[in-house]
Amino acid sequence: MSNRLSSWWKWLRPGIGVKRWALVLLFGMVLLGMGLDLLLHRVALYPRVLFGLPTRALPGWVWSLLLIGAGIGMGALGLVRMNRALLSPFLRDSECLPEALYRHRKSSQGPKVVAIGGGHGLATLLRGLKAYTSNITAIVTVADDGGSSGRLRRALGVLPPGDFRNCIAALADDEALMVQLFQYRFPTTGKDAGLDGHSFGNLFITAMAEVTGSFERALLESSRVLAIRGEVLPSTLHNVTLMGDLREEASAESVRRVAGESTLTQTQGVIERVYLEPDDVPAYPPAVRAILEADLVVAGPGSLYTSVLPNLLVREIAQAVAATRAVRVYVCNVATQRGETDGYSVGDHVAALERHVGRGLFPIVLANDNFAYADRLPEGVEPPRLEVPPDATWTLVTADLVDPQRPWRHDSEKLARALIRLLEKRR
Repeated sequence: MSNRLSSWWKWLRPGIGVKRWALVLLFGMVLLGMGLDLLLHRVALYPRVLFGLPTRALPGWVWSLLLIGAGIGMGALGLVRMNRALLSPFLRDSECLPEALYRHRKSSQGPKVVAIGGGHGLATLLRGLKAYTSNITAIVTVADDGGSSGRLRRALGVLPPGDFRNCIAALADDEALMVQLFQYRFPTTGKDAGLDGHSFGNLFITAMAEVTGSFERALLESSRVLAIRGEVLPSTLHNVTLMGDLREEASAESVRRVAGESTLTQTQGVIERVYLEPDDVPAYPPAVRAILEADLVVAGPGSLYTSVLPNLLVREIAQAVAATRAVRVYVCNVATQRGETDGYSVGDHVAALERHVGRGLFPIVLANDNFAYADRLPEGVEPPRLEVPPDATWTLVTADLVDPQRPWRHDSEKLARALIRLLEKRR
């Protein structure tokens, strides 16, 4: 009880900017009450006593209307300015209060969406979804072992922070200066400097894990720093390695086994199978709970073998996807990826997914049907052919999803809009 009383007394501190407008609001309410009392009871005492004005100068009903008008005006002014003083720290630049309240209310009542993947594809999806809902959960792979994330993972034994950093930045309420700082990458000087190629956000999350004592706590605190809409969770908290069996293109029987996500994409050969080592790691419980409670579960876009599948290879994640009542959608990439899906059609993407996690996990497949920018794709990259095998257990849904500026990637707004429409049609 004493703690509550002490917290109330803090409102009397100078500099908060609320007390003056609370007094204006209170005075407006007093004037409004006086005007209504005068109007209803014909009490002519208020003008003479309070203002020293003769009541005969104006009729009583005029005084009542003046008091009512003044009360409403001062009350409205006090209420608006008090609310602005309370909410100004949370408003975007040049955003008015009604817009902020409408945006918050709309997003907080939005559908529960779980996005599974990693890399730039997942960040692209999240950037579009946050315009429709703040009930977003991103489930991110922990198999990354390349670049800055891989170096931190090998040196300090932490989970790779890179994909988590991208997702946190994508879900930030306002991707301004703080997000730019979070995404800043130190230049490579060639002098073997300790910070060469590292991202500031990766270092921040790693340091936060050391300070808080856990990687999941580090993600939570980092998310608070950037005031993100939603949450970012790992598929598992265990240290896993992505393994792959590659077949030599010239021989159907020669299979080579490689370890590590970065090695998998750089080694010559056709990917036959990927798996986790160890392969029986438990899923992160909040990630499983988010999937079971979701309205929409989306896998992809992103690298099929190195971003999407590593999450679904955590058995409890795949089991949760199969058990949820949510609308389940696999988003096929708008372009093939060299070293992973060369020459793949949409059907080939889904077939590879089903070889690893079983048939029917994602009854809906969303793919791009705008090929106007295909001639601008990098050499060796092409749009997946819209082919559906006759025995398919899934339904193909197509839409214009491509980013005209970068036709090898999805457009955030187009992709989010298409997914929300799918959800609305199937509710």
